[in-house]
Amino acid sequence: MKRYILSSVALSLLLFIAACSSKSETTSPAYKDLTEAVYASGNVFPKNEYKVVANADGYLQQQLVTEGDVVKGGQLLFSLESLSQDARAEAAANIYRQSEANFSDSSPVLAELEVALRNARTKLENDSVNYFRFKALYDQNATAKVEVERAELAYRTSKNDVAARQKTWQRTKNQLYVDLQNSRSNFRVNAREGDNYRIKSIEAARVYEVYKKVGELVRRGEAVALLGNPQDVYLQLAVDETDFSKLRVGQAIVVKMDAYGDKVFNAQITKIYPKLNKVDQSFRVDADFIGEVPQAYYGLTVEANIVISHNPKALTIPKAYLVGQDSVWVRADKDKQKIKITKGAENFELVEIKNGLTVQSVLLKP
Repeated sequence: MKRYILSSVALSLLLFIAACSSKSETTSPAYKDLTEAVYASGNVFPKNEYKVVANADGYLQQQLVTEGDVVKGGQLLFSLESLSQDARAEAAANIYRQSEANFSDSSPVLAELEVALRNARTKLENDSVNYFRFKALYDQNATAKVEVERAELAYRTSKNDVAARQKTWQRTKNQLYVDLQNSRSNFRVNAREGDNYRIKSIEAARVYEVYKKVGELVRRGEAVALLGNPQDVYLQLAVDETDFSKLRVGQAIVVKMDAYGDKVFNAQITKIYPKLNKVDQSFRVDADFIGEVPQAYYGLTVEANIVISHNPKALTIPKAYLVGQDSVWVRADKDKQKIKITKGAENFELVEIKNGLTVQSVLLKP
């Protein structure tokens, strides 16, 4: 076996290095500003996001907007081919216009009946005069009874004819009114059916994505485009289930995005969803920006720190000095001793000490 003999100089150097190394592996608790935060990742989405869908089957005939456009509420975005529906709508419009004309003050149908009614009334007046003239002559024995009876028959016939024509005019007018109401309803139904082939925005929004191209078949209920509020965005975050119990509505959030480099945005939790996503074992958390808001680009990736607590003067030790979850090594005279501590808040580097250590304690790194 080989033996190595160190010179006194080399031995002194090794002892100095060991002493320095030993010194560097000790620390004492210190009061520091400590912020405890929970990490979360997620995306930026527009508020009031919605998809416009087709209410009828048809080929996309017109695309009036593209991605990035800002539209008003009720604005026409797309139209589907609707030849058969257009024909039905035109026929319904023609029938409605004719029904309006038939029921108007200048209605040709009612005008014809009114002429016939006036003629019948004129004849009634003549027959009435003849009847009462012959009756007066008969009372004076100046004419035969048969002439009176003939005049009376003509008078009664004319009277019945006027009554019948009056009823016909009223019945026809009532029927024309019913026809007008029916044709108006049919026209409105066809107009609404026509709207099914015209896809409009629900409210003011930005067009984020268009799913269909001109000429493609669109089925009833199929989404054609994705829209959202261009003036207001929010954060949709995923928080690990181990940190879920620490979350509260109103907690502050510090946000960074790759698209904005080192720029920091501030936000605040507005809603915590109680359902666990079993795919990644996380809970969904929504938050609103406070102060400056990033531009409304759909789906921007974010990394966030949710501030759980903040203590400007917390007694802390480096996290690397922990032994397990609740113990540390401390120097006791020339020996070392393992003692239990009570932890408070913590972050990636520091742990708050609630009980077990003082600023005079000397900790040994495990």
